[in-house]
Amino acid sequence: MTTPYTLPNMLTAVRIALIPVIVGLFYLPYGFGDVAAGLLFMVAGITDSLDGYVARRTGQVSPLGEFLDPVADKLIVATALVLIVSRNPTWYVTLTAAVIIGREIAISALREWMAEIGARRKVAVSAVGKFKTVAQIVGLTMMLYYQDLFGLPIYWMGLVLTVLAATLTLWSMLGYLRAAWPDLMGKTPQNRG
Repeated sequence: MTTPYTLPNMLTAVRIALIPVIVGLFYLPYGFGDVAAGLLFMVAGITDSLDGYVARRTGQVSPLGEFLDPVADKLIVATALVLIVSRNPTWYVTLTAAVIIGREIAISALREWMAEIGARRKVAVSAVGKFKTVAQIVGLTMMLYYQDLFGLPIYWMGLVLTVLAATLTLWSMLGYLRAAWPDLMGKTPQNRG
């Protein structure tokens, strides 16, 4: 039996533990709260890359880690989007958040269903999905950071990246649905009965 107390699992747990801290910093009535929330979200994004890399590199891949990692990702991204919409509830920010959160729910359900029928590999993470994740983490970090930096409009640059991430989200979702379509329509040999 493997221990759940591996470095990758601890990194994932830290990412989950950072969620209430980011929320608290976001609502501080001081300008540094935004900066701190953005920087802490960036740290969480880095742990997202690190935990998987460390797990594969050290052979510490575990069922707990495989479960917790995507849960932590979705929780922290959804929390960041809700915080950002609470500050700027314009139609374009709200729609971007709804697209990203909606896609995550749909793809999570699709992956769960595909795993049940033994076809999980058909909806494995794609290169577009990885690029989307990078754009999303950087964009959300900038939007949470909120303050201009060296005269650059950090929030608006982050919004552009987050909209790009939402577009890539839809694109990758279409790819996953295309790969799963025969199974969804019952046209694969295992479903013909």
